[in-house]
Amino acid sequence: MGVLLILLSLIPAAACYLVFSWWLPSDRERYRDYQAAEPCPTHATAQVGSDCLSTWRFTVVKTVVKSGKTSTYEATLKDEVAWRGVVDFGDPGPLLERLEPGDRVTATVWRRDIVVLSKDGVRQNSSDAPRDELQMNAAIGVLAALVAAQAFAFGAVRLVRPRGYEPFTWNPYGKRLLITSVAACFGVGLPAVWIGIPWWTVPAVGVPAVVCAAGMMHHRLRPRAAGGV
Repeated sequence: MGVLLILLSLIPAAACYLVFSWWLPSDRERYRDYQAAEPCPTHATAQVGSDCLSTWRFTVVKTVVKSGKTSTYEATLKDEVAWRGVVDFGDPGPLLERLEPGDRVTATVWRRDIVVLSKDGVRQNSSDAPRDELQMNAAIGVLAALVAAQAFAFGAVRLVRPRGYEPFTWNPYGKRLLITSVAACFGVGLPAVWIGIPWWTVPAVGVPAVVCAAGMMHHRLRPRAAGGV
């Protein structure tokens, strides 16, 4: 079991590496490129794959606004020739919930994606619009790192102390530690997105919080484990 836990820890460790070495930098660079993009020249509006912002006129075919456990917010659009496609959104407002079949809308296209839909001055970003939400990338990366550290530590203890590895077991220490890690990462990541503080505050606050919580839980569980040996 100890060896298995150590091997399993490599999976979230690899995920953490990918988040901080590729996903987060890629999203940051994409958002910067989008912020720096300028409207395409009039003669280049057909270059939908370029870095400039082109505008297109479409007709709304239908909209889907469904909230619940599986939320769906989308608009089906068509042009005057033969193109037809679906644009996804993260929420119903301010524009999507107002649209009706037959409405004419203006779409802003960047790198082949419809990033903004507008009508009569009301604009709404689509799900493809780059966002400055690197705090959530960091939260996922830190959570992966904490899960990897937990699995590695629990596995190492089992190898070093095969007969006395408590309290390094799933219940209750492991379960509580995992819940604490999730709560700390997203408890810091979500407010960081809303407030707009830098992404590095997520590991700077989340990791020490989980380490302190792990130490306190271990201290409380250790006498019970010692008493049972």
